[in-house]
Amino acid sequence: MHIAPHDNQNRPIVDIDHPLVPLVYFNIIRLKAGEHFDYRTPGYETCVVPATGTITVETMGESFADIGHRSADVWDGEPEGVYVPSGSGARITALTDTEVFVAGAKFDQTLRPFAVRAADIDRVQYGSDDTKTHRKIKHILGTAYHDRVGRLLVSELFTVGAGGWSGFPSHKHDTDRLPEETRHDECYNFRFRPAYGAGLQMLQRIDNQPGDAYHIMDRSTVLIDKGYHPCCVLPGYEMYYFTILGGQSQRSLKQYFQPTHAAQLHTIPGIMDMVAKFK
Repeated sequence: MHIAPHDNQNRPIVDIDHPLVPLVYFNIIRLKAGEHFDYRTPGYETCVVPATGTITVETMGESFADIGHRSADVWDGEPEGVYVPSGSGARITALTDTEVFVAGAKFDQTLRPFAVRAADIDRVQYGSDDTKTHRKIKHILGTAYHDRVGRLLVSELFTVGAGGWSGFPSHKHDTDRLPEETRHDECYNFRFRPAYGAGLQMLQRIDNQPGDAYHIMDRSTVLIDKGYHPCCVLPGYEMYYFTILGGQSQRSLKQYFQPTHAAQLHTIPGIMDMVAKFK
């Protein structure tokens, strides 16, 4: 499903118990310096990540100050975030004009909040210019926090260079059938540099059967409930997407690669290192 760019007026783009992707939650909050925003997501743990600007996050009696230091756009420095436990109220206060992502996953236990600073980000780069698959991933809630988070995985993904493919070889994660695959709902929010860039999100439900394709633009949101889902960016442009994964029965993601294209796993440098980081 493609949700076109729009002013959501600080209301959830993907609310709790969404009919298509009930395991994830997503909001974009825009605040002027000095403004604050309060929220609570019963039954969902969340992670607050400034796309740009600097914020303070208060939750469960703790305060996490000076989160986020990007000014121009998501390419302008490293991400930071705050984990907000399931059902806990949170207040976001803008120290500068800011745009904030709130990512969530369904989880019924209450853990403890914590901050993720730029130095804590887990990075991986894989692919190559030759295979048109060169990209970089910055894990905000990655393997380092496996024992401190319930079902939520949060990352930022960047194409490296201008143009190319991401999420290839095509894979899916819509069925709990370990050890081959896990059920994880997924949500993306895209950005392009320059902002008038664009790309394509494919969604193929069944191997070797026709699927769907969405024209994605700056600030497009895409929801992935089931099927194989590679995406690409037009030549001459850079692409970023904020990624939210919510697991049904576990946090670690087990991708199932499309049989038709599985041989491509052996042509893309470092791809298995990328796979290992989604835990």
